[in-house]
Amino acid sequence: MRILALQSGTSADGIDAAVVDIHTSGDALELVVEGWGTEPWRPEERELVMRAVAGDPLDAGEWCAVETTVGQAFARAATRFAAGARVDLVCSHGQTVFHGVEGAAVWGTLQVGEPAWIARATGCPVVFNLRVADVAAGGMGAPLITAFDARWLAGAADAAGAPVASLNLGGIANLQVVRPGGTASGFDTGPANALLDACVSRATAGAETFDRDGAYAAAGRVDSRLLDRLRAHPYFALAAPKTTGRETFTLGTVDDALDGAHLPLEDVCATLVELTASTVADALTRTAPTTARVVVSGGGARNPVLLARLRELLGIPVEPSDAWGIPADAREAVMFAALAYLSAARVPLDLPGTPAGRAAVAGQWDLSVAPLPDPPTVTAASPQLRRLRVRTREERS
Repeated sequence: MRILALQSGTSADGIDAAVVDIHTSGDALELVVEGWGTEPWRPEERELVMRAVAGDPLDAGEWCAVETTVGQAFARAATRFAAGARVDLVCSHGQTVFHGVEGAAVWGTLQVGEPAWIARATGCPVVFNLRVADVAAGGMGAPLITAFDARWLAGAADAAGAPVASLNLGGIANLQVVRPGGTASGFDTGPANALLDACVSRATAGAETFDRDGAYAAAGRVDSRLLDRLRAHPYFALAAPKTTGRETFTLGTVDDALDGAHLPLEDVCATLVELTASTVADALTRTAPTTARVVVSGGGARNPVLLARLRELLGIPVEPSDAWGIPADAREAVMFAALAYLSAARVPLDLPGTPAGRAAVAGQWDLSVAPLPDPPTVTAASPQLRRLRVRTREERS
């Protein structure tokens, strides 16, 4: 089954897409990543999305415009990446604009992007809204990537005889720990790029939207007072599993911690990189102190200052997911392709924080243009498809 997966993360810096061919072999999913890339948001689209993400008051017409604009932008991306390829279904995660968290509980989650536009543009069935079933079952709806990594890194953990961790550094950082035997835990550690992006964008009046190659952070110095005040945020004291979003970590978080102090942008960026690195290191040390290595993806994997600091603090190999067969910038899109396959096969996702026995099948379907795909064959002997292998085209053939 060839699946086109689309998603825009908490940084809202573009629509990531991946075309992935997926088959089963015994109890394993076999994935071949056939293509991937990013469709840029048009300036007016991103401005509207960021208004919603920032919590600006929007009237009903503006919310309709958000839903429609994101759906049409995803349809544009789908048309581009599906061109010349036979695609059986499309998975659209959409754009998260709110994740409702109170303490350790999630009461709701909102992803926007009307899937009918994607179905019409591609002629394919579309699976969407992949988080809410877990929330309705009493779970957190995040991080979804735990279900992927438990299957993908199980063999690495078995070979190491110790846990292997994965770290996704998007707007928010999420950490997964996969133990020998394939059991996994996962949670959001706190901000990764969200605060960095917001501070750079504000300081440059939007001319720059992120700290490219960590240049600002590399030129700055960590301010210990700002770091201590940021680390005092109550989220870091919560026990795992836990989840958060951009609505929790905003420019106001930085401004409150600055408390009127004026620092160069370089020092602010250096301090925010240290915040991410230190809170990730603290979380991993508490959760799995014997971890063998960390596999990193997301935009933060391209920040050499952040990766260097993680290596210093952890003292173990920290390497981008490219070395494991999945481009760091594409890993979430590849994950959503795998989750779409599991949804079509009606395999429930066992996610962190979900009450025992209540794991839910992810996703809803838009069948306005095409019917459901033929469900993948899942045998009674391997109902959960517990392993996942990423192969090249040459290995598949």
